[in-house]
Amino acid sequence: MAEPTMEDVAKAAGVGVATVDRVINRRAAVRPDTAQRVLDAAERVGFRRAGLIQRRISEQQRTRKLGFLLQSQRSPFYKELAQALRQAVQAMPAPLNSAVVEFMDDFTPRKVAERLGAMGRSVDAVALVAADHPVINQAIETLSAQGVPVFAFVTDLTAPSVAGYVGIDNRKMGSTAAWSMAKLCRRPGKIGLVLGSHRYLCQEQCEISFRSYLRENAPDFQVLETLVSLEDVALAQSATLELLHCHPDLVGVYVAGGGIEGVIEALKEAAIPDMVTVCHDLTDITRQALVEGQATVVLSHPREWMARHLCEAMTQVLQGRKGRGKSQDVLPFTMYTVSNV
Repeated sequence: MAEPTMEDVAKAAGVGVATVDRVINRRAAVRPDTAQRVLDAAERVGFRRAGLIQRRISEQQRTRKLGFLLQSQRSPFYKELAQALRQAVQAMPAPLNSAVVEFMDDFTPRKVAERLGAMGRSVDAVALVAADHPVINQAIETLSAQGVPVFAFVTDLTAPSVAGYVGIDNRKMGSTAAWSMAKLCRRPGKIGLVLGSHRYLCQEQCEISFRSYLRENAPDFQVLETLVSLEDVALAQSATLELLHCHPDLVGVYVAGGGIEGVIEALKEAAIPDMVTVCHDLTDITRQALVEGQATVVLSHPREWMARHLCEAMTQVLQGRKGRGKSQDVLPFTMYTVSNV
């Protein structure tokens, strides 16, 4: 008597052969009730790979623990992003995932690498927001070798084993900031540029494209030497006040990194009319700044959308539904002005 085949299992289960193949090889998601029908049929006809089908179903049903390592909880952006991630995990279809969200206050590479390694020992996959640094990249390589996929979130990373990136196109964000500056400033002049750190690839890319756009399309503007805030609100405030003192003819400020709260306080204190300020991410603070006039344009990450895409990408990798190689989920950002907040 011939050994039962996938075709026999498919016929007994009332599904196509492709569905049986998806259950066995995890090529795509299969509804739990359909997978169970395939298993029942495989056992009924004596299919020799019925045990493998059972394991695949068990793997699909196992609760996954997703870890998220974010920047400081003092930042309104990351506080709201954490909430979006928890909601995205809760909204995912069965089997349910659980979320582990942690914040960092110490951004030194060695400390970030330690936190990443510790989280990797307690979760199935990790996503982190971090500066690009060899020590952090080595920690990613170590976790990947141990079977724990690591995703770059908000800002990309250059570690070869990064499983994926979920964020926005930072070159487009930087050039859009420059376009806004060129169109909204009443006259050409000096522009201040504030970054958290060049180690964050997202901020570096924003700066490059911001300068490039103005150099090519609005050469009458002068972008001053970049100020680095180290993601610190107080440092950003003092640096902005010094910038305004040294350059009273300043016509605009672009804040492409952390510390926007400090920049806003400095602009309130200086009260310079017609100043154009472009910054990132809509929060309660930047929304109020738009209303009161300290901010002119806010270019914002789509937090809920990004959180959902990230959770889906992490789950797909854990379920073997993503091919080899780094996945890229690049989402559109949103532009806000006082007229649409």
